[in-house]
Amino acid sequence: MPTNTDIAKLILRLSVGVLILFHGIHKVIHGTDGVKAMLSSAGLPEALAYGVYLGELVAPIFIILGLYARVASMVLGINMIMAIFLAYGFSFSLAKYGGLAIESPLLFLIMSILIVLLGSGKYSVNNK
Repeated sequence: MPTNTDIAKLILRLSVGVLILFHGIHKVIHGTDGVKAMLSSAGLPEALAYGVYLGELVAPIFIILGLYARVASMVLGINMIMAIFLAYGFSFSLAKYGGLAIESPLLFLIMSILIVLLGSGKYSVNNK
């Protein structure tokens, strides 16, 4: 059976980019008050909350397009590490239905690491 890793890279990029982009759009519409509160309670400056726009709005667009996708995925990965730290405190507790509580941001972190390692493939603006 023939394989096409470039199609797999495209599917990976589109999946993580589109799904995270919805989070960014939500932040544009409703603001970053929740993120500011979490930063403040962690003793960090509230101004860092504006970095969420970079991680959840700009980076996903770059990832979708395959434009500097590795760099954009690093930004997204840092965003997910901060999200895990702020929202869950790196706790590996179970959620209500048995999965890890940090499951979603952890999956986004893993997917962003995969894009960093694999690159964007030939179906991208950078075409690498």
